Amino acid sequence: MRSVVFGEAALYRPGAGLGMADAVDGTGGTPVPRLTGRSAALLRTIGREDLIGDARYDTPDARLQREAEVDEIVTGWTRQRTKHEAMGQLSAVGVPAGAVFDSMELTNEPSFRQRGILQTMTHGERTMTMPTWPVRFDGVPTAVEAAPLLGEHTDEVLADWLGLDAAAVAGLRQDGIV
Repeated sequence: MRSVVFGEAALYRPGAGLGMADAVDGTGGTPVPRLTGRSAALLRTIGREDLIGDARYDTPDARLQREAEVDEIVTGWTRQRTKHEAMGQLSAVGVPAGAVFDSMELTNEPSFRQRGILQTMTHGERTMTMPTWPVRFDGVPTAVEAAPLLGEHTDEVLADWLGLDAAAVAGLRQDGIV
């Protein structure tokens, strides 16, 4: 699995999207947007100062023409670090970076619970962690509510929609209809 996402900071043209590189842990990634002007900081961080000013990598278009080479240069560095180490080292020098989490890492991320993005809910006898709607109105997270259990509202539906009284519903149950 590709573990570190990088961008123009990893030497491409602006707007080219994101690239991916492996990290030593191989469990996710570190995105680094392809933003102009951060290539020198990236090259210094990965120990490739020799490439600063190199005409083969000096412009976004030149880097894009050598995309496979650039990927290998960056990946050679990221493969020696975890995604968190790569993210920390790149962020520290102004190269935008962030670890790409898999679903288990997202579920276990403490800040998601602190911010209300993940909430625990109970559905029947089962307790589970669920993502909430990340949009906040008045700064308040939306509470996650469980869907009704199968048949939970049968009596109310038969009464409200069909006008059946309790005796009629009991008769349907006795006859195995509901």
